[in-house]
Amino acid sequence: MPILVILIVFSLAFYVFYKIKYVRSTKLIERKWISSKSGIALGLFVLTFGLNQLYLNHSTVSYIVAAVFVVLGGINIWSGIKAYKYYLPYAIEEAEGKN
Repeated sequence: MPILVILIVFSLAFYVFYKIKYVRSTKLIERKWISSKSGIALGLFVLTFGLNQLYLNHSTVSYIVAAVFVVLGGINIWSGIKAYKYYLPYAIEEAEGKN
């Protein structure tokens, strides 16, 4: 499906973008916050890649691998969202200089 390919490319691009931002950042909490956003993008990449494999190949092994990718991607997205929500107020405080 072309929409999955577009999502795969965009999520990989966002992952690389956030990793570059992570390397360039000097603030500790901001780095953790950016890392959580890159984790969400990586999880979306893995999840959509697994869904795309369901449409491309139709074998038992492919279904198992795709299911593992979908589960791992979902877990990565979920943990990234939790980390994002946790670090957001601290990142705002750090950006405002209230440390």
